[in-house]
Amino acid sequence: MTVAWQVGRVIAAQRETATARTLDIDVPGWSGNLAGQHLDLRLTAPDGYTATRSYSIASAGSGTRVQLAVDEVPGGEVSPYLVDQVAVGDELEVRGPLGGWFVWRPTVPTPVQLIAGGSGIVPLMAMLRSRRDTGSSVPFRLLYSVRTAEDVIFRRELEELASSGLPIDWVYTRSAPEGWAAPAGRVNKDSLAGAVIPLGDAPAVFVCGPTSFVEAVADILVSLGYPAEQVKTERFGGA
Repeated sequence: MTVAWQVGRVIAAQRETATARTLDIDVPGWSGNLAGQHLDLRLTAPDGYTATRSYSIASAGSGTRVQLAVDEVPGGEVSPYLVDQVAVGDELEVRGPLGGWFVWRPTVPTPVQLIAGGSGIVPLMAMLRSRRDTGSSVPFRLLYSVRTAEDVIFRRELEELASSGLPIDWVYTRSAPEGWAAPAGRVNKDSLAGAVIPLGDAPAVFVCGPTSFVEAVADILVSLGYPAEQVKTERFGGA
């Protein structure tokens, strides 16, 4: 079935990092979405040229309000506009929700391990919010890999979730905070093995981030014995 394009209006915009911004869009007639789904967004230039990109949705559930978190891609056609230029009141064309595989449903009792690289936190944030908002008691754990502490998207909300009991493991790839116990570096077998829900608990694992990150993490998980069918991945590349 073809999903129709709809016009939404930006009702809130907030800077998350030096290169990332969240946009709240009201889309009349939006049917709601599952945690982990995405949408297509289309920009049209005055000369009729169009550019379409897919973005994960940071919100979940019913209602007409959809939140995106966009990290600017250097040289990109769409993300620089969304991060630096779009304003509250502007209209954007969207189509969705899309996708039904990389999703989490609150009715599933399986423990959940989330692993994010950079802006790969976006669909996983939708899962965390869905768990919180539905009152689910399913065990969740998050590993978040970022370049520096200044590159954390949804920092305040993640800190609030951590203070309420969510286990969060941080990996800093370029520069760790002063006094941080572990040196900066990429996720590896040792760091991953100590930061995921044990294999014996048979967790569902969701991994999202740049292609190289996702492939490396998935390979490590399989080498640690996690069945490939329990590891769902979503990846993104450049413009």
